[in-house]
Amino acid sequence: MQVDYIVVGIGLAGISFCEQLEANNKTFVVFDNKSQQSSVVAGGLYNPVVLKRFTSVWKSKEQLQIALPMYANLENKLKVKLDYKIPVYRKFASLEEQNDWFTASDKLKLSEYLSTNIIKNENGAINASFGFGEVLQTGRIDVKCLIKSYKNQLLKEKLLFEEAFNYNAIEILEDGIQYEDVKAKHIVFAEGFGVIQNPFFNKLPLVPTKGELLTIHAPDLKIDFVLKAGVFLIPLEDDLYIVGATYEWNDTTNKTTDKAKGELLSKLEKLISCPFKVVNQVAGVRPTVKDRRPLVGQHTTHKNMYVLNGLGTRGVMIGPYVAQQLYNLIESDTSLETDIDIKRFDLR
Repeated sequence: MQVDYIVVGIGLAGISFCEQLEANNKTFVVFDNKSQQSSVVAGGLYNPVVLKRFTSVWKSKEQLQIALPMYANLENKLKVKLDYKIPVYRKFASLEEQNDWFTASDKLKLSEYLSTNIIKNENGAINASFGFGEVLQTGRIDVKCLIKSYKNQLLKEKLLFEEAFNYNAIEILEDGIQYEDVKAKHIVFAEGFGVIQNPFFNKLPLVPTKGELLTIHAPDLKIDFVLKAGVFLIPLEDDLYIVGATYEWNDTTNKTTDKAKGELLSKLEKLISCPFKVVNQVAGVRPTVKDRRPLVGQHTTHKNMYVLNGLGTRGVMIGPYVAQQLYNLIESDTSLETDIDIKRFDLR
């Protein structure tokens, strides 16, 4: 088999890059062994504001301009609902926080995203005496549905190999890559935390950050917005809500823990006062970077080998943006932004 690209990994990074390939009529195959779950356990929010500090997310406007059309296209192609337009409410803990919100809303990069109307809390199941601030242009991508549907489509087209990738089987050619029976012009590694096993890119300064989420059933909560207050609450259907997320740097397994469950429940019980039941718990390892920027670029020696990684906690927004940049680097020799280029690190 001869293709333009081999893509390794089919989480948010891999899907975003495959969409670039398809849009430009490039042929490709994908290898994925289901080992990394960071995309599957993602809350899926797209939100242009850092709500802890009331600051703008890096390149938020540019990211949304690329990401939202891509998800709309995927909805049409896969015949599924992925993009749920839903406001994000930030609970205020004090009058001082309200004032900080108003101050932030005057800033150029934030004015179109922060509503200046304080929303009074009228829900007896939520403890929020100072009300909420509303973030505009927000929503949730159903990442689990996206990955499942995208994989199924690739399987139908016989473009997905669900197997572990054998790095030792790579043969570097003058004009590309030979991997078992597949010859490709280029190979892109989008493995998430799994890149630490990759001998070509294992020196990348990836910081594995485990995250856990709960799903609760709370019939009396009745909210139709995402609530952020220590934890976030994301409404699903049938009175179900996602509660998240934790951050753990010492455990890099995909196993759920009582510690994380206890941490989330402790914060949740301070936020809501209605009965609820935990119905599910999931865990995954996020591929994060110390400077909170993705890891994108070309191998220093093997010029037809590339990496797309380090999307962190905002993968649904940043994935499509950096995938487009990587594609333009490979096909048009367009320089990457310094902020995301792996050249910013000494990988010798």
